[in-house]
Amino acid sequence: MKISAALVKELRERTGAGMMECKKSLINCGGDIETAIETMRKSGQAQVAKKAGRIAAEGLIAIQQDSNHAAMVEVNCETDFVSKGDDFKNVCDAVVATVLGECPANLEALMASNLAGFEKSVEDTRKDLIAKIGENINVRRFALMDTLMGNLGVYLHGTRIGVLVDMRGGSAELAKDIAMHIAASRPLCVSADQVPAETVAKEKEIYRAQAVSTGKPEHIIEKMVQGRLKKFLAEVTLLGQPFVKDPDQSVETLLKANQASIAHFERFEVGEGIEKKSENFADEVMQQVQGAN
Repeated sequence: MKISAALVKELRERTGAGMMECKKSLINCGGDIETAIETMRKSGQAQVAKKAGRIAAEGLIAIQQDSNHAAMVEVNCETDFVSKGDDFKNVCDAVVATVLGECPANLEALMASNLAGFEKSVEDTRKDLIAKIGENINVRRFALMDTLMGNLGVYLHGTRIGVLVDMRGGSAELAKDIAMHIAASRPLCVSADQVPAETVAKEKEIYRAQAVSTGKPEHIIEKMVQGRLKKFLAEVTLLGQPFVKDPDQSVETLLKANQASIAHFERFEVGEGIEKKSENFADEVMQQVQGAN
């Protein structure tokens, strides 16, 4: 059966699928474009379900801001190659624009929202992109901050690290400097009292075991533990860290000198905390070839 180029073009525009896939689907459906679309949608949904369990630890961080708010999202895919593609980037930009415009209460609300610039929800667009690209794709998390109470620090390092900082007092320039510091120094939280109790207890247990092995008296051991714990808390908290632009002063000292304080910050790094699966690429290709036979 002869399928016209115009019909293939229309199917491509309506589905976003490749030319050969569109032509094949039209031939199989006797030139009926509506049946072809339904068939391709079913096939795409099957692909989405099949790929849902695959690890997606690559991707990018996207940030947008207006006069009152700043939004940041992490969207994951399986390979760095896909994260550099226009289709993936465009959807990421649309997701962060949706966060900025809709101010969703949580991730579930975001996924149900209409995607900015698209005619579908965030979730439906995600599924369509999986079917088109052939990789698992997840909108992992988002952050939203406003500027109503002070200065907002925004920093995006390439496409893999993003930071938002809610600063009270100070200046816009200082807020950005603090955001850059957070990107580089990876603090866990603002101050020592915010470090989780279980983290502190675990560190104390390690330091005590190390100190006991020295054979020193108990009162000396306790001083050693407290000294090491104090150093640890300085290293993992924003206020305790040396400021990256001037290591001779701490961030806390810098903020006090500028009559500023940090209410909250968010730092996203692509794939952090996701256990990546290590595979031999040649073996993976061979498995696919054998599976096709």
